[in-house]
Amino acid sequence: MTVVQTLREPKAERLTQPFFSRISIRPDVCFGKPCIRGHRIWVSLILDRLASGETIDELLQDYPGIEREDILACIAYGAEMARNVFVDLPLEIHEQEGCLV
Repeated sequence: MTVVQTLREPKAERLTQPFFSRISIRPDVCFGKPCIRGHRIWVSLILDRLASGETIDELLQDYPGIEREDILACIAYGAEMARNVFVDLPLEIHEQEGCLV
């Protein structure tokens, strides 16, 4: 399956992809926050660390019990959630070019 095929699939079908079997949401584990299955490692923690500039290899060193596919599943989960949630950001005007940024 190609990336284009994946993007064209209905949302429900994308959620059943193998990556999502690596994410667990249980009310009795980590307050019901999405975690890497079998671990108490929040998806948001992995995404925050990636956003701060850490590499996948650095995360794998810090969490030897997880696999590269777990981290990719966190990224995929975050992308799926971003399709449905919008965050209000301040509108900025770039003064030099006079356009909205």
